[in-house]
This record gives sequence, structure tokens and C-alpha cells, in this order.
Amino acid sequence: MRLTRNCVELLAPAGTWDALVAAVEAGADAVYLGGKHFNMRMHHGDTNFDNEMLKKAVDFTHEHGVKLYITLNNLISEEELPALREYLLYLQEIRPDAILVQDFAVLELKKELGIDIPLHTSVMMNTHNEAAIEKLKEYGITRIVVGREMTLSELSLFKERTGLEVEYFMHGDMCMSESGQCIHSGVLFGQSGNRGRCLKPCRWAYELIDEATGEVLDAESEGPYKLALKDMCMYRNIPELIQAGVHSFKIEGRMRSAEFIRRIVRTYRKAIDSYIADPFGYQVDEAGWHDLFDNRARDFTTTFALGPTTARDIGFDGTREPRFFSEAVKEPGFQDDILKAERPIARENAPHRRLSVRVSDIEGARAAIESGADAVYVGGEAFRPQKPWRLTDIESVIETANESGAKVFVNTPRTTMRRECGELEQFFTALERLQPAGVLVSNLGSLRLAQTITNLPVQADLSFNLFNHLAAKFLKENGLAMAASSFELSFEQLRRLVESSELPIETVVHGSYESMILDHNLPEMSLGSYDPLKNPEFLDRHYALRDRAGEVHSIRIDQFGRNHLYFAKDLCLYPYLEKFNGIASYRIEAQDYAPALVALVTKTYREALDALSRGEKAFDESALAALAAKSPRAFGLGIYRFRESKDSI
Repeated sequence: MRLTRNCVELLAPAGTWDALVAAVEAGADAVYLGGKHFNMRMHHGDTNFDNEMLKKAVDFTHEHGVKLYITLNNLISEEELPALREYLLYLQEIRPDAILVQDFAVLELKKELGIDIPLHTSVMMNTHNEAAIEKLKEYGITRIVVGREMTLSELSLFKERTGLEVEYFMHGDMCMSESGQCIHSGVLFGQSGNRGRCLKPCRWAYELIDEATGEVLDAESEGPYKLALKDMCMYRNIPELIQAGVHSFKIEGRMRSAEFIRRIVRTYRKAIDSYIADPFGYQVDEAGWHDLFDNRARDFTTTFALGPTTARDIGFDGTREPRFFSEAVKEPGFQDDILKAERPIARENAPHRRLSVRVSDIEGARAAIESGADAVYVGGEAFRPQKPWRLTDIESVIETANESGAKVFVNTPRTTMRRECGELEQFFTALERLQPAGVLVSNLGSLRLAQTITNLPVQADLSFNLFNHLAAKFLKENGLAMAASSFELSFEQLRRLVESSELPIETVVHGSYESMILDHNLPEMSLGSYDPLKNPEFLDRHYALRDRAGEVHSIRIDQFGRNHLYFAKDLCLYPYLEKFNGIASYRIEAQDYAPALVALVTKTYREALDALSRGEKAFDESALAALAAKSPRAFGLGIYRFRESKDSI
């Protein structure tokens, strides 16, 4: 293909009018910005555009031959849906060139309201494979912002095979968590990173410790900022980006000054044009490089673009961190005045309340079944030193479940890269033979593959981040039988969802849960003595990060090498089960529990749910004390101690 200026779009951010003007004058092909509501940069009142300014921005960019994309890319709660309808109708009037979306509710409203503006998917939509893209094309998606953890080699065939444009973050601040789906800020502070309010716990100082002994393992590390990812900078790799099929070169920085934006856009504009004019004779303009480097906010990295991440991608010493949004705090325990005062969900329960338990091995599955679980979730990620689930293991659990009347659902990994889809196809083919009760999926690609290959019922797992009934409607229309509610929903927001949803809702009521999933191997980056060819058993130990408030965050490493970072406290809603009426399934996350604890937790919740079904008191103080005594972590209420997750309107 012969290169032209139209082959590549230089996409610039703008948080203010001055930044917008600077981006256009410096040579941006397109600009993205947000309104005062519903976007991922909600912290500062002096950034983002009111409705009048949005209209002015559309007119200004179009007068200069520049496209304008508006970010509507956070999760939307029930109480925000009327305002969302009004906002979409206004955007239809002013005609931006595209809307950037995360929440499936926008896809539903696009259809309902007759919105014909092109849609681009946010990086938060967890899109990593061609099957997901084919599903999104059904809803008029014209561009995919691929996950930041995707390499150029992985995305190189996307456009060729799907026909959709690919947008790629190539400069600026990067989220440490896969697809940016971190819930740490939302659960701890009631300010969700998926709703534009992240307080960046990834920028805290941590020690790497042995979880069992508390021994500090990284005393010789160059610094404590283990999760402080450096800024992306692909300036020296423009040919690789273009040849990989990236259409839109995305600069992050909607909170940056106009002069900062002007410098970055101008520098990349010159380099891109130089390469397109003479690819064979192109070389990096070192003056341009120094202009970027000398004026950087943080140090630079290419992170995932060119291969696996290493310690070089982390700003361990913290000296170039320009924004510390928060400090480490103790995770609260049972601060339950709010939850105590809430009225129960007004929805009728099934005669027998369904209890589901996610487990890590055959022994845990049998313990859950014998202790009263109606459903067990097996498969998916396995945490070292546990072995991945084999087909024979799943078959064995199905046989055990069939004897007792329980059901087995098979989980799938949250992230499914293109290279892993072949494995998943083979796996689904085998499941069709084994006939479990159903499949749990974590992204649209896994959903499409499951429905194409099997006739099994499919449930939406936690990473769909279900926040409202329109997103639930989207999932139901796509054949899902049940969906897990987001960990970031307050009780009031969960109540509104359950009371209005046409799709059965599952809610986690107990267990250990992840604040984020990382493609960075934290022990490997911090332990100089680790060598996968000499001592792979190093990764079979249980490590943890300890923050400066003294809280210990367990690290679990799965079979794909991804790190799962846990909250310091396990969720426990045992004292408040009578509030959670009408949910279709009460779920226990027991993947990090030994079989004996799986049995105890399952039995305790089974007895409580059965008591509620009989109209009797469910809470037993001694039962809660027994759970607490055996738990590997203290208990807390998570997001439920807040009246509402801080809104986006």
C-alpha cells in the first residue's frame, strides 16, 4: 500500500479551549475532548467543555478541516440515564465526528434514539481479539481503541481482517491495569477510575514482601513505586506503528497545558509527515526527540508495544511523578451505618436462593458442593502453585455435581488475546462434549466464540463492569443468561439496577477480590535473582505489596504470567444478606481459599440464605466470628460503605 497523509491520523487531546486551538494549529488531524459530564477526566472543574463550548469546538475544528471526537467513555449509573439521553440527543444536534464509548448503555440508546454518529470503543471495553470486534461491528462501531497492553505484532492484522480502524495510545500517561479496568480507587474512595475519578493508588509507594512471613524482599530496589508506569513515547518507532496498521496515533493528555499539547503535536506531525514523504530515507529527528524528552512530565517507555514489559518501564524512584492524587490509607472494615440504614432491594426472591462459589481446584469444588453450593465456577485463571484446570478435572467435578444436583459453570480468562483465541476455540469444542451447566465469559470476544461453538448457556462475568439496566438489556439481547454486577456499585446503585433489570443479576457477597490485573510481573521485576530458565519456582511463592499505611495486597500469578493484585480486606456481606433481595445468585469468590475454608464459608452462607427463605433471622454473630478467625484477610464492606459512587454528572 502506498502511504499518503490520509493513512495516518494524528489525534490530540484537549481539556481547555486554548489546548484545542494549540492542537489544531500544531497540525492535529483530529482532537478528542469531553463534556462536563460522562467522561474519564472529571477531577478538575476548569477542564472539559460545557454544551455551548462543545458546539463551538465542533464548528471550530470543522472550519479548519479537523475532526472532533467527544468522549462519553465512563460507566453510567441508573440515576444518570435520563441525563445521558439528553446529552446524546444534544450531541446528535451538534454533530461531532465520533463518540468514544465504554458503557453498553450507549449502544442501546444509540438504537433507541436514532443516533447516527459513528462510535469508537474506549480502551476500557477490553477489546483484544477479532471475535470481539466482529460483535461490536453489529452495533455500528467504526473504530477500536485497542488495549494498551497489546503489542504491535498482535494488532497488525486487525484492520486487514476486520476492516475497522485501529486507534493506539502512542504518547502519554498509561494505566498499569489491563485495559485500565482498575477498581482500587472506586472501592477504597468511592471515586471510580472507570467513572473518571481515579485517585491513582498505582502511584503509591509499596514494598514487595513474602506474604507468609512479611519479609521485605526488595530492600535493594531502586525505589518503592512499583506500579508507577512511565509515560508512553513511540516517537522513535513511528515506522513500526504505521506498518502495523495503526490508523490513529493517540496522544494522552487532556489535563495538560496548551503549550505542552502544542509541542507534542508539532513534533509528531513533523515526524509522521517526514516518514510518509520518504519512508526509505526516513530517520529519527534527534532535535525533535530532545524537544520531547527535555520537556517530558515523566520518563518515557514503549511499554507493551514492542514486547513484554520489564523493570525499565517503571518509574521506581517516583522523582518524575507530577501528580500524587492520594496517599495510602487503611482499608475500612465494617463501617456499616450506611448499609444498616438502607432499605432492602424491592424485588421478590426465588423460593430457593442460589449460592454460587468460584473455586481453584477439584477439592475446593467438592467442598463447595458438599456444603450446599448450588453452582460452582471452575476454570479460568489458575494461581501458582495451583495447576491450570484440565478437561479431566472439569469432567470430574461435573460428575460430582451431577450426583448432588449442583451445577458446574466453566470460567474463561478475563483477557483473551488474538493468539489465545485458537486455544479458546478448542476448549469450547471440548466443553460441548462435557456439557457443563454453562460458561462464564469476560469479554465480547469470548462471548461470540462460546455462542458460535457451543449451545451452552452463557453468563457475563465481573469484567463486563455492569452498572445499569440498559447495559444489562444489551447483554440479554446478546443471549446472556445472567450477569455479575460491578464491584463499584454502591448498594443504592445496585438496588436500582436489580429493581429495573430484565436480566438476572449475580452479586459477589463474600471473598477475596482483585483491585487490578497486570501484565507486569511484579516479583520478576523486583527480584534481581530471578531467572525463568534457572529458578522458575520463584513465582510459586506467594508475594504481596505492602503500602505505607501497612496494608498488605496479595499478589497471585496466573498461568499466563499475569499478576492479580488483591485488596487488603476480603468482602463480607454476611451480616446484611437480608438487604440483597431479588438478586439471582449470591456469589462467593473462594479462589484464594483452601478447601476447608471453602466449606466453612459456603456452609455459613447456605444456612443464612435458607433461613431468609424461611422468613427467619439469618445473621449469627458466632458464625461471623468463626469466618473471621479462619479468613486469610480481615473483612470489609468494599464500596457498600458509601451511599453512592461519586457521580459523573
